[in-house]
Amino acid sequence: MFTDIIKKDLTIVFCGINPGLKSADVGYHFSGKSNRFWKVLHQSGFTPYQIEAIHDTSILDFGYGLTTAVERATSRADELSKNEFDDSLESFKTKMNHFKPKYIAFLGKAAYKAFSKKKEILWGKQEEDFCGAKVWVLPNTSGLNRRFSLENLVIAYNEFYKAISEN
Repeated sequence: MFTDIIKKDLTIVFCGINPGLKSADVGYHFSGKSNRFWKVLHQSGFTPYQIEAIHDTSILDFGYGLTTAVERATSRADELSKNEFDDSLESFKTKMNHFKPKYIAFLGKAAYKAFSKKKEILWGKQEEDFCGAKVWVLPNTSGLNRRFSLENLVIAYNEFYKAISEN
């Protein structure tokens, strides 16, 4: 089982869709060679240096945590079924209600779309809270997500960083 990095009352819980095979194999979040999460987090202002995947637990030092919507590891997120998201919803809600983050940042539209039951999701801040947390939907940093360049990912994440820094 892939381990969450989470504690109560964090500013943000970043929620990936599910673990990649490499991350599940080594036990560190976003450890795939082509995943840009740690680089984007640093370049957009969330961390003063780039965290290495093997030090993923240090994200807690900045008031952030990590979880996934679905626990099953796959090579591609599109290998997950609608039923897997549906089956994960209640345990995810229980987790968020217990840990009470201020924000949940869904990385990619798939998980939030499945959890909210909405047909269309826009990038950025969402109108409704989820389990008492404000919600942002950010582009997925997976290397398979070629629709977003590193520069565009940094811009999107920096917009989120600026918004939460103002509150």
